[in-house]
Amino acid sequence: MIISLRTVSCATHQNVLLRYVQRSCPRNKLVFGRNASNYGIKNFKPPTMNSLPVPQGSWSTEYARKQKKYNALLMGGLAFCGATLLVGKQTGLLNFNLRPEYKGTFDPPILSNSEIVVKHFEAPTLDLPPPPVTSSKEPDVQAPAKSETKPQVPETKPEVEVQEKSKLEPKVEPKAEPNKQTAAAAAAPAADAHAAETTASKTEEKASKASEKPAAAPEKAVPVPNPYEEFPPTTLKDGQVVPGYVPYLIIGAGTSSVAAFRAIKSADPKAKVLVVSGEGEEPYMRPPLSKELWYSDDPETPKSLHFKQWNGKSRSVYFEHPQYYTPTSELSTRPNGGVSLLKNVTVVKLDPTFRTAFLEDGTAIRYEKCLIATGGKPKSLAVIDRAGSAVVEKTTLFRGVADYRRLEQVVSQGKHVTIIGGGFLGSELACAIGHKSKKVGGSVSQVFPESGNMGKVLPEYLCRWTTDKVRNEGVDVITDSFVKYASTTSDGRVKLDLNTGKSLITDHVVVAVGLSPNTELGLTSGLELDERRGGFRVNAELEARSNLWVAGDAACFYDVHLGRRRVEHHDHAIVSGRLAGENMTGAGKPYWHQSMFWSDLGPDVGYEAIGIIDSSLPTVGVFAKATAKDSPKAVVEETGESIRSLTEGRAEPIVSSPLKHSSDPHPPAEGENYGKGVIFYLRDNKVVGLLLWNVFNRMPVARKVLKEGKSYDDLSEVAKLFNLHSE
Repeated sequence: MIISLRTVSCATHQNVLLRYVQRSCPRNKLVFGRNASNYGIKNFKPPTMNSLPVPQGSWSTEYARKQKKYNALLMGGLAFCGATLLVGKQTGLLNFNLRPEYKGTFDPPILSNSEIVVKHFEAPTLDLPPPPVTSSKEPDVQAPAKSETKPQVPETKPEVEVQEKSKLEPKVEPKAEPNKQTAAAAAAPAADAHAAETTASKTEEKASKASEKPAAAPEKAVPVPNPYEEFPPTTLKDGQVVPGYVPYLIIGAGTSSVAAFRAIKSADPKAKVLVVSGEGEEPYMRPPLSKELWYSDDPETPKSLHFKQWNGKSRSVYFEHPQYYTPTSELSTRPNGGVSLLKNVTVVKLDPTFRTAFLEDGTAIRYEKCLIATGGKPKSLAVIDRAGSAVVEKTTLFRGVADYRRLEQVVSQGKHVTIIGGGFLGSELACAIGHKSKKVGGSVSQVFPESGNMGKVLPEYLCRWTTDKVRNEGVDVITDSFVKYASTTSDGRVKLDLNTGKSLITDHVVVAVGLSPNTELGLTSGLELDERRGGFRVNAELEARSNLWVAGDAACFYDVHLGRRRVEHHDHAIVSGRLAGENMTGAGKPYWHQSMFWSDLGPDVGYEAIGIIDSSLPTVGVFAKATAKDSPKAVVEETGESIRSLTEGRAEPIVSSPLKHSSDPHPPAEGENYGKGVIFYLRDNKVVGLLLWNVFNRMPVARKVLKEGKSYDDLSEVAKLFNLHSE
């Protein structure tokens, strides 16, 4: 046999081939060489790999196979043993003696004293005849009679004593056998009396067992802990009393907190609620601070904070009268509960696990349910912060009552005010301060980088029209500009250098460039924050942790329809606060409301909007001429309510309204002054947002159109639902 090893390329396979040939062929017949014909072998074919035995795998593969086999055998053995033990236990063949086992009930039979005594005397030492059988109907008649005729019978001791004595002293039988007749005569009445007593005791035992058994082992009453006594109140330096425990705690005193405690008191009239406010004011409405308050001629308005609505009726910015709030020292003792308010106090840390809130001085407040309604703070500009304390002192980041009072004092002195920002708040303040400055001899400038007022939300043509409206109020509107540098002049005024090369000399600066949520509490309390949108991350029920909710501007909530969102509108503060209050009382409702927002540029121009309002989206506007009823002033006169988020829900949907032929709907042409209309914001040819310009009480219709999410070939037909051409 001749084999050529060169036909095998792998060295390992060559070694295997050699060992195989050596075992199967005699050594003297093996010839290894290139040419087998030299040795007289004809038709020789070199062996191939297919003719060799197939390897069974490496040692690791064999080990793994055997290990699987052993594991299977082990599991089968354990299963068999477990099944054997289970069957033995169920059938009673195996008894593990884990505990005594009673047959029938777990309670052992209870024997009365009389039964024990009778059992002790069942085997007397005297040879006495059996006692006569008495009728069960007359157990108590014969026994007393026989006992009276034989007074010589010694009086027996109580059964308990007899029983105890029988246990301690063994009975000694007499050695001399007594007279049987005498013993029988003496024992007969005693046996009858004893039988009567036994029968009577059994009857009494059965009668009293049912009534006495529950009260046989009276349990001591466990005192219920009183959290108001366990956590006593604390008095602060300013004299305010801080309760040590409250069922409901609300951090923040804005619009959402008011909506929350109203919902709590509605669901639980006897609820006790504590509101912790960082301000020195009772909860108040913010929208009038940039609108109606500036149109009042009463010099006491900044102090009283009473304003006239567009319909002329007087109203306060405060949600409730001061007497509405319960003193904090009386909150724990009021039987009907109440709402208490802590002013000028800040919660710096929460412990959600132990449900405890900590104040700045370390005072602890235990709670059952807690709501974070901290709202937001106005954003500043880096160019203002870098300018130094002299510029910062003359700058107002407009947000609350204190900011309004400070700015109103500056405007009343006829000073020049510069507003940085062209959004909702900046445009509202520009119109309001411009209106007041005309009366006091002051002046107003407005600077923003957009091409017109509210340029980020309004289409370009409506943006230009709005800018002209603001200028008509006496405001110097400077568009496409921003502040590059701020400094002070020699006379103490502020100098603002713009990117266009121009400079503004002003007495006071108002920054209105947006809002950032107050989330400092989340950093100290280990709560989850949303890095992209800002705010506390909560679920659809507005819950951040167990028994801890967040509402208002600070909540980054999950919308079941639109995904995760954060909204900074007045309507959202009301809706989210009300929902959080309901869920704190056990409602468990998800957030589904599509909130709206609104703005008034004075008593004559206003708008309401819902959905995605972005000027970068394609828009279609349908306009018509306004009437005397198409203004914020008219809608307040009709409803008596200046907060538009409250009046918009009272309107009834309009099914159809034919267009008037006096004017066809169309976008406003150059030079036209259309007073009302509907702007549709489109994405992928679908309506994703609506803005109602001087069209009021039609928000239910807008919600319905937005909810359907349809594509429309002719939006002027959809505009018929808003009754634009009614007179």
